[in-house]
Amino acid sequence: MDDRLTELEIKAGFAEDLLEALNQTVFRQQQQIEQLQREVRALRQQLQESMPAESRSLRDEIPPHY
Repeated sequence: MDDRLTELEIKAGFAEDLLEALNQTVFRQQQQIEQLQREVRALRQQLQESMPAESRSLRDEIPPHY
């Protein structure tokens, strides 16, 4: 009976270690996701700021020799 209890305690200890490692991984991934989201927002803002204020039609895009 003592061997079985010891085996269960060992398994529980390994499970706790694995759970902690998984929690740390998820935490790091969430930080990376949030950083990427901030970067995408900044890039979108830069793109919008660089676009001309006036809307252009496709005729404006035709080369002059046509």
